[in-house]
Amino acid sequence: MTGVKEPSLTSFFVPFPGRKAESIPVSEDPEIILVIPARWDSTRFPGKPLARVHGRPLIEWVADRARGASLVDRVIIASDDERILSHMRSKGYESVMTSSGARTGSDRVAEVAQQVTGDIFINLQADEILGDVRIIDQAVEPLLKDSGVPISTVKRRISLLEDCYNTNVVKVVCNQHHFALYFSRSTIPADRDQISSHRSDLSWDQHLGIYAFRRDALLEFSRLPSSTLEELEKLEQLRALDFGLSIFVARTEFPSYRIDTPSDLEKLAEIESLWNS
Repeated sequence: MTGVKEPSLTSFFVPFPGRKAESIPVSEDPEIILVIPARWDSTRFPGKPLARVHGRPLIEWVADRARGASLVDRVIIASDDERILSHMRSKGYESVMTSSGARTGSDRVAEVAQQVTGDIFINLQADEILGDVRIIDQAVEPLLKDSGVPISTVKRRISLLEDCYNTNVVKVVCNQHHFALYFSRSTIPADRDQISSHRSDLSWDQHLGIYAFRRDALLEFSRLPSSTLEELEKLEQLRALDFGLSIFVARTEFPSYRIDTPSDLEKLAEIESLWNS
């Protein structure tokens, strides 16, 4: 159709993942919104956002840390459950009701982006306890430095060998320009000849589930159908790569902790320094 661009030709889409998209005009002082998507129904841990640890619900700990990020202008709670929203409103947090049909956390963040103004939207999961709030700033900085980056996220070197084989630990491989080539629950890259044991320069990287989106890229992402890779790996970021959206991957050395089950929370509760910071 004349005058209508195919998705691969728009400013945010690129012929292959890893190549930067064409730069677009951006605000000199962008408004940065951090959204914490939270749902009640979790197969392994129902009601997880309001599960209490050291006297407070988990989502409060996540949100309070998020407020400490130097680059964040607003923190918004997004959920389809009034119990979560009501509690967080009582603690002074801005909260937005979203639909029960959101496919992923990023799709829930996109619903917020349709309702509030902002230039950059951060997706921080309600079960991700950050050991250092600077991880948030590290996720955002690539979008501030380069207007051609539509999405950015964070990785950290895997220190425990068993995590390389743990399907709950998501791995990422990047090209020489720090753009993601692929994310997987499998061990990537594969060490076919077992050379890593005597090569100190070889390592594996864990992907942390925090994303920073330009608003237009986020809305474009949410309009895309779920991709086959996304369905197979159960990783929403593969939808972006599958349709040609570039994802810049910044490196962090700061710790973070993902809570998937009640036992995860019980173990983390024993780390006193995590809750006293």
